[in-house]
Amino acid sequence: MKRFARDVLIIAAATAASRVFGLFRDVVIADRFGAGPAYDSYLIAFYIPHFLRRLLGEGALALSFIPVYTGYLQTNREEAKKMASNAFNLALIAFPFIVAGGILLAPYFVPFLASGFSPDQQQLTIELTRVIFPFIGIIGFAALIMGILKSRKSFFAPSFAPVFFNLGVIVGAIYVGRFFARPVFGLAVGVLIGGFGQLVFQVPYLRRNGFVWSGNVFPVHPGIKRAARMMLPVVIGLIAMQVNVLVDNKLASHLTAGSVSALQYANRLFQLPLGLFAVAISSAILPRLSEKWVGGDRDGFSSMLNRGVKFSLLIICPATLGLFLLGKPVIKLLFEHRNFLPSDTLMTAHVLDLYLIGLIGYSFVTLFTRAFYSTKDTKTPVIIGVIAVGVNVALDLLLVGPMEVGGLALATGVSGLVNGVLLFVAFRFKTGLKEFFPDVKFVGKVLLAAVMMGLAVVGVRDFFPVENEFLLVAGTILAGLLAYILASLAVGLKETFIEEIVRIGD
Repeated sequence: MKRFARDVLIIAAATAASRVFGLFRDVVIADRFGAGPAYDSYLIAFYIPHFLRRLLGEGALALSFIPVYTGYLQTNREEAKKMASNAFNLALIAFPFIVAGGILLAPYFVPFLASGFSPDQQQLTIELTRVIFPFIGIIGFAALIMGILKSRKSFFAPSFAPVFFNLGVIVGAIYVGRFFARPVFGLAVGVLIGGFGQLVFQVPYLRRNGFVWSGNVFPVHPGIKRAARMMLPVVIGLIAMQVNVLVDNKLASHLTAGSVSALQYANRLFQLPLGLFAVAISSAILPRLSEKWVGGDRDGFSSMLNRGVKFSLLIICPATLGLFLLGKPVIKLLFEHRNFLPSDTLMTAHVLDLYLIGLIGYSFVTLFTRAFYSTKDTKTPVIIGVIAVGVNVALDLLLVGPMEVGGLALATGVSGLVNGVLLFVAFRFKTGLKEFFPDVKFVGKVLLAAVMMGLAVVGVRDFFPVENEFLLVAGTILAGLLAYILASLAVGLKETFIEEIVRIGD
């Protein structure tokens, strides 16, 4: 099997493990806290550290760092070592100030984020924020290591490391919370435990891949300066995307108690196929697309991106339909225990259904954003992201009144669809490449196979009712998977999942 195929499988398998533990984490949280005020406060408290992680760590830092660092790895490995070491040293200076600022300023930004909370709930959120905020410093270094390892095509550790974050939160919810008068503080401490585990797990892999630390802080390495220039539009783009979450949470804080939680639980299931496959393929493809673009191999670039789009369609189309048909029983099976009520299941399932409108769009956002970054164009995704944010906010304000939390989910789904379509059109226009998108015949076959899968799922779900929720979900998923494979063969879609991955490496 080709190296690229192996990398995609490694990322998908490691990410699958992380997502399974992530679901188990949410099952534990649902059992302990349900969709109530305490968990709402935790989610708002975690928002800013999570946002900064995306902004300064796993997002802008990694996405601007990887293309530049990959270039040095191809041309001058000694300079690559110096650049990586310089990045660590600058982070050692920057992150403590960021953490201190967040802790001191929490009483000022939390009331803005959670304006619908009562004074007591706002105070709880401020205290949780102060406990959680050091997480940004821990995870910032973990994200930097992640970028170095991915650039060196070492994908297992950065893909598997989030398992330790999920384990930390689980430990916090089950055990650490017992030592606090308000058990939700166990979740906050669990975030720190999990972040530290995610960092420590990757360190041996960093050393194994040739990282050598040196005390160089100034002058700043030229590669860091180049990455910083690329980082600015990426930062703006990520801020724009996070505005969606900020507006959703702020508006949801004024709705029925548990609305913020319902958005989070539904988003976990919505993100599952994206995290398992769309992120896996885009993570493996970014350094390779960068290499082909730098090397002037436009045909190879188009061919690899074409395979990435095909694989995304093969997975995301049936996943969208499957989650729509099975969302409610899956949510009931996973979350409806003790403090998570049947009414919470209905609210979360409704939110998930409306999120799914944008699932294919968000898979394109993940893939084409990285395709733009591989060409050193970080501005175009920002412009399109800002347009998508405008659509999201406008629809939020328009729909939250008549549809409440469902309106927020619908706005997010439509925004993702707009973002993905515009990125696809802009990439074709900006690069002049035309062969990167599959033909209509291939797309039609995928959609037909997905419809056949949906019919099988509905048949098993509605005509073979069983009392046991686990047997119902497991049986319908198995029937749907088998039907999709058989339908794919029947319509002449010979590119099965494994075969398509292998062909990506051609």
